[in-house]
Amino acid sequence: QADGTPSGGGAAGAWGAAIGAGPPQADGTPSGGGAAGAWGRPMLLASVGLGFDFAEHQVVNASQGGLFDDGDHGSSTQEPPLVAAEPWGLRELLLLEKSALGFYLSGHLFQESEAEVRRFCKRRIADLVDSRDLQVLAGIVSELRFVNGQRGRVAIFKLDDRSEIIEAVANDDLIEANKALFAEDELLIVQGKVQTDRFSGGLRLNVNQVWDLAGARARFGRCLSMGLAGDARSAVPALAELVKTWPARRETTEAGEITQGLPVRLQIRREHAVAEIELGDAGRFWPSDEALARCKALADEGRLAIVYE
Repeated sequence: QADGTPSGGGAAGAWGAAIGAGPPQADGTPSGGGAAGAWGRPMLLASVGLGFDFAEHQVVNASQGGLFDDGDHGSSTQEPPLVAAEPWGLRELLLLEKSALGFYLSGHLFQESEAEVRRFCKRRIADLVDSRDLQVLAGIVSELRFVNGQRGRVAIFKLDDRSEIIEAVANDDLIEANKALFAEDELLIVQGKVQTDRFSGGLRLNVNQVWDLAGARARFGRCLSMGLAGDARSAVPALAELVKTWPARRETTEAGEITQGLPVRLQIRREHAVAEIELGDAGRFWPSDEALARCKALADEGRLAIVYE
């Protein structure tokens, strides 16, 4: 209300109950039994503006009354329903926690993609040893800074995969070629050599290649296996649109031009037969999250998987 206390029965009201609420009901109020604010907190945040409007309305009408008003049962004191909002995903929840508290409370950003990443990046940071061999690692970027040294600009950052944190260094050429990938709180897959840091005594990673998750799928994935049922010809226009919207990327290297994209393997089922058809290079596409969501919508019963081995 205007004095800051909750109206309509205290914390048992729709707004107070939303702290530990379940999905919204038809009238906009949260249902019980939800997971500690999984639905209630997004609804409360989406309803902040509505709450201020309601409070101002209460102040304006605080000294007014009608001839037939009975206590607090006037329409002006009725709490408005909460704004409907989808529950937060893990990433959104954790970034909001960091924005409010300065640190993550409910989990770790690496959890969002850890299951997929471990299919092509087996080694954890905690298991690293000093080695001359190139190693592929993945983690969340933090404490990113750019330093101008005698050999040019370098990026120095921490890479965290929940098992351990390692300091990593990337040179200016790599930075310029992959500017968008070097960002705080983002997943980064890297290739480099691990060496002992003479100053700290710990390990340090000298990076020579980087990918985001879509780039790593294109680099390490063998193909996208997609299940289709019935007449597969009906899916051809949609597949052509997929390749057009998210085309494979071409890169010029010392060895010549290479195509970076994920091949598609169709698994077609009919009543008395099953067949696999692998599309050629013209069927490669860039496997972003949006592209994969589109593929899943096309697949029969969601039969869709990236094959890494």
